[in-house]
Amino acid sequence: MTAFDFRTVGTLLTGPGSVQRLPELCRELGISRLFLVTDPGVARAGLPSGAVDACKSAGITVSTFADVQADPPESVIRTAVAQGRGFGADGVVGFGGGSAMDVAKLVAFLLGDTGQALGDIYGVGACRGSRLPLIQVPTTAGTGSEVTPISIVTTGEAEKKGVVSPQLLADAVLLDADLTLGLPPAVTAATGIDAMVHAIEAYTSRHKKNPLSDLLAREALRLLGGAIRRAVSDGRDRAARQDMLLGAMLAGQAFANAPVAAVHALAYPLGGHFHLPHGLTNALVLPHVIRFNSAEPAAAAAYAELSAILFPGRDGTGRFADDLASLSRDLGLPPTLREVGVGADSLDLLATDAMKQTRLLVNNPREVTLEDARRIYGEAL
Repeated sequence: MTAFDFRTVGTLLTGPGSVQRLPELCRELGISRLFLVTDPGVARAGLPSGAVDACKSAGITVSTFADVQADPPESVIRTAVAQGRGFGADGVVGFGGGSAMDVAKLVAFLLGDTGQALGDIYGVGACRGSRLPLIQVPTTAGTGSEVTPISIVTTGEAEKKGVVSPQLLADAVLLDADLTLGLPPAVTAATGIDAMVHAIEAYTSRHKKNPLSDLLAREALRLLGGAIRRAVSDGRDRAARQDMLLGAMLAGQAFANAPVAAVHALAYPLGGHFHLPHGLTNALVLPHVIRFNSAEPAAAAAYAELSAILFPGRDGTGRFADDLASLSRDLGLPPTLREVGVGADSLDLLATDAMKQTRLLVNNPREVTLEDARRIYGEAL
């Protein structure tokens, strides 16, 4: 067997109502001044209020930063770091979707024992020193950010850069289905497809694919495939919501160790230029990247294995891309780029930007050229 590394978070607490155990985790981690990082929507919905009240009752002082934006720019991270430093935080909790948890990772690191600034840590393995204790509480089931050592930042008008380092792995994660009850169908669908993409790309990653990541990816797809239609059709289905959270987390563990590839590389420019939700951009390009990759025999064989899990009873050979496209349509997601405002005049720009995602493209089971990227976008129109 080929040698491999596998890393993940230290503690995982799951189940409806588990967010009330946040004070317990704070005590275990020595946190007395907790800096909560979230976004305006989560804050307005009052989702953190029960956990905050429980912390205060336990003698833990809490300060909230609720200004995280989708696809967070550098300015948001710097502002959050300044607020956390002024508060004297000795621990951080990310409470929300992927953007809130990504910001929380960077805030925890930049407030820790390091002399580095944000601009020093872009790329893979550039972080030095240690961070503050970090807890993650996802309120959507998709990004898997709660268990990944990755944070994505918007660094210019539309370009995104990643920080990838073991220091960004959280100390603990809380998966509480009650925080996701009533999530709108469109958000549930897009984030659920996002989680599926993580599992699919981890399973076919050219680099670092390993038996543990494969196991996690398969189980993630089993859970997600069995729950996503129920979660979209009935936002109060607690069992489906908990399966979605667990499936998304398992997919996150898979791709944290066997990284994602061309689907994400082509999705990022769509988010950057057209401000589309990340899960939706993944869904829009996913079938077309799978068709492209299926020309590689090893990838085609892996897709057939995953098809048998996600679409049991179907002949997965050559049909995986079509079945995924049908699933997205059934869940109410727009099927083409044109339907979300992307025209043919943007293809060259998108393809050029996608090729900058070398960190991701190197993991794809088939090499992607500039011409290939443009063709895939064209097929997605």
